[in-house]
Amino acid sequence: MLTIFSIPKPFRGHIRIIQRNAIKSWLRIKPECEIMLFGDDEGVRETAMEFGLRYFEKIKKNEFGTPLVSDLFAQAASKANNQYLCYINGDIILTNTFMESVLKVIDYFKRFLAIGMHWRLDVKEEINFDEQWEIKVRKEVKKRGERGITKAMDYFVFPREIDFNMPPFVVGRPTWDNWLVYKARSIGLPVIDMSDSAYIVHQNHDYSHVQKGSGKSYDGPEAEINKILYKFKGERFGTKDATYRLDEKGLKRALRLKYLRRHFDTITIFKPWAAPLMWPFKAGITVTRPIRMRIRKARGIKSTK
Repeated sequence: MLTIFSIPKPFRGHIRIIQRNAIKSWLRIKPECEIMLFGDDEGVRETAMEFGLRYFEKIKKNEFGTPLVSDLFAQAASKANNQYLCYINGDIILTNTFMESVLKVIDYFKRFLAIGMHWRLDVKEEINFDEQWEIKVRKEVKKRGERGITKAMDYFVFPREIDFNMPPFVVGRPTWDNWLVYKARSIGLPVIDMSDSAYIVHQNHDYSHVQKGSGKSYDGPEAEINKILYKFKGERFGTKDATYRLDEKGLKRALRLKYLRRHFDTITIFKPWAAPLMWPFKAGITVTRPIRMRIRKARGIKSTK
């Protein structure tokens, strides 16, 4: 039913450990998924052969030798044996709640984009995937982990027939994931936030693999190219832009305050015709904000961004 596809980093040092952890977790979710690895980086072919995964070496790259997400998605759609696809970053541990969540979404929608937040955890060693491994990982996350942010997404689930017509973004750099959420909303796809139902773990790592990178993250010339392709300066789409959410009680409209506020802020992006109707509300918020801030200050309430 589901094909997972990914383009791992070189299997060296710490990255090798966490990527092997991730792949082993993907192999344990039920029902079983087809798994495809792409790319010619060190150890990718050997790892695919070791675990019996489908492997594809050739992938289009930019001038820095970094693979293009657009070609990755196109190849996955043409080569997968299943109706539904899941792109996932190579450092993400999946639990069985992930597949349970996907099945619930598939039962409800034929066309959709499913996304979600992660938990962040420092993992230094290979995980022992015994019968209690999920319980142990959850305990470690509860003890040492941190919640991810709404604008950083590590997986995307969607039907293979959907063509997002993606610009030539490079993988592993900012904004392409945000663009995908925008694109899904702009073409009318239901966007489902599975953060409260699918428990996934991002294994922390450095960014020494980034060509000509700067700083402690993935900043650099490739990041700047992605940002230019993205076009939305100062606007990062994420899980708050979902139109539905899934939790332990089921699938429902995204009507919580955090979603409604976000939908209000971005309504003119997805519905430009609404701009003339929105300016009185926007103007009212701008005019009354100083008054509201003074009232909050007088009451001793700290402001939040």
